[in-house]
Amino acid sequence: MKKKFVLIQTIYWFWITFSLPLEAWSWGFFAHKQINRYAITTLPPAMFAFYKPHLTFLTEKSINPDKRRYVVKGEASKHFIDMEHYQAGLLGRQKLLFEEAVEKYGARAVEAHGQLPWAILHVHKQLTEAFRQKNIAKILKKSADLGHYIADAHVPLHTTQNYNGQMTDQEGIHALWETRLPILFFDTYNLFVGQAVYIKDLFSHIWHIVLASHELVEEVLHLEKELSAQYPMVAKYSFEQDGQLLKKEYSVAFATIYHQALQGQVEARLQQSIKEVGNFWLTAWINAGSPNLNDFNADLPIQDAEDESVQESSPLEGIRECGGE
Repeated sequence: MKKKFVLIQTIYWFWITFSLPLEAWSWGFFAHKQINRYAITTLPPAMFAFYKPHLTFLTEKSINPDKRRYVVKGEASKHFIDMEHYQAGLLGRQKLLFEEAVEKYGARAVEAHGQLPWAILHVHKQLTEAFRQKNIAKILKKSADLGHYIADAHVPLHTTQNYNGQMTDQEGIHALWETRLPILFFDTYNLFVGQAVYIKDLFSHIWHIVLASHELVEEVLHLEKELSAQYPMVAKYSFEQDGQLLKKEYSVAFATIYHQALQGQVEARLQQSIKEVGNFWLTAWINAGSPNLNDFNADLPIQDAEDESVQESSPLEGIRECGGE
């Protein structure tokens, strides 16, 4: 009877190990918040004095784009780009205009395969205009959104069709790389990255970020596959209590050896995300004429403008004019 119970328990363990899904968010809510928070430290004094009092808003609202993915049509495609689909259109130039992509592939294909670089340029244009108008509410909302999309551009798995290892029998790797590892090892990271700098060519710059991320895809997948072959399945995963839920996670032991194999890759992409968010915020302010932020009413209560986002149609309409900003 005891052997039968052990057998049933073992079968049950394997069933839940193989069947339960792993959660996946872009950079994880935790990491997105930290990226916007640390990006404020990169700003020059004139901007830091304005942004610092709104640190909580910029931190908490950094995850709004992820929340909108499930309720706003067209939002999901702003978070990724399938470079395998677009590389033929780059033609060695290392960048692609939005209009060229739509003409070559069609609007539906562009939405299906992602438009992250163009979404960043579009939101940056909106932030620049908000600075010109001295519209504090819009400045903060667009700053928070822009930080999110720029952070997504630094995640290798946001630049590939095999975004969750689903094509290589590695499902769940998305959450492992961008959520599990940052949470487990965040206290070991150095995220003070120096001062933000002005970006002269935004169009080329964002494509450089995306291509740099895409170059890491093979390493991200290969190392996990290699380590998985050496690790027993029952040791690769664990179950952890999250409130009243029992969640399937990569085990701390497996996450640790994967993190070590990546040799600082996650920390480096976090650092670069923070630096680039600061760079894009600074560039928007300078392009708007470097308005005196002391003139802004920093005590103005900021309301969440989800209604504004919901009213937006497909990003294909909104981004159409910003291909070469």
